[in-house]
Amino acid sequence: MPQSPAERRVVVTGPPRRARPVSGYYRPRTEIDEQTTLGHTYVRSLMRTQLRAGLTVFAVLGLLIGPLPLLFAAMPDARGLVWLVLGFGLYAPLVLLARWYVRRAERNERDFVRLVEDR
Repeated sequence: MPQSPAERRVVVTGPPRRARPVSGYYRPRTEIDEQTTLGHTYVRSLMRTQLRAGLTVFAVLGLLIGPLPLLFAAMPDARGLVWLVLGFGLYAPLVLLARWYVRRAERNERDFVRLVEDR
């Protein structure tokens, strides 16, 4: 006696149709790892903020050091003052500028990681 169509069992032996399970939340880290357009945008935004911090430091450094040759040319007899300005007067602003840049770069990276993490 043949089985009716409602009673027949069908066995599927092929690979699953979904390549990855659908998750209920958004994962930016996956976008970056898979190098999608959105992941590229995330990385570009990090690079842009780091570049902005670097250009800010460069501009402040140029404004700080740029006029010094004109100042030294205006005072040709003040060799001791030139060495004092170069040796001691610029050291503290350069250290402070470098410290600001490192803190800014670390804060940019921390903000990026907070954006990308799955929390």
